Amino acid sequence: MKLVLAALVLVMVVGADAQWYRFPLEVAQGAEDMKRAYKDMKEANWIGADQYFHARGNYDAAQRGPGGRLAAKVISDARELAQRITRHGNEDEAADQAANRWGHNGGDPNVYRPRGLPSKY
Repeated sequence: MKLVLAALVLVMVVGADAQWYRFPLEVAQGAEDMKRAYKDMKEANWIGADQYFHARGNYDAAQRGPGGRLAAKVISDARELAQRITRHGNEDEAADQAANRWGHNGGDPNVYRPRGLPSKY
């Protein structure tokens, strides 16, 4: 009886297309997307591109799924909190958070793309 019940539960989980096992991978991939956007922002060193890279990192991470969205939210909020605490770079916090939300919710990051930013970004 226990075997039949276990098999029934397994069939229901597989049939429901439950993909809970992918969540940790999505978190890791989303964190990597955020890291890549930050690295690109530092490498580009382009005036006016900050919000673009915020939106792009959040967008890329959110495309991974629920785990990527969580990673993007946690990393974005932690970065803004750190800036608020250190009082370094927090003058554009509202604009950064708006760009974070835009990308996080699937908005096209190119809305924030500054003119002349090299196409490799």
